[in-house]
Amino acid sequence: MKNEFTAIIERDEEIYIAFCPEIPEANGQGATKDEACESLAEAIALVLEDRREEGLRGAAPGAIRERVTIS
Repeated sequence: MKNEFTAIIERDEEIYIAFCPEIPEANGQGATKDEACESLAEAIALVLEDRREEGLRGAAPGAIRERVTIS
């Protein structure tokens, strides 16, 4: 499954800083624009993984779990 998110990239004095408006907790940085985007992608993956784990802890023991694909 492929997900796409928006990356807003700004140039600071010495580094690039990237953030994602869809996932405000995720941000990245790097010496180049590409490094900042890679760092942001890793941060997004970590935030989503944490949210998934947190959400599953609240599921009832007999609950049915299925994946939903968004295209």
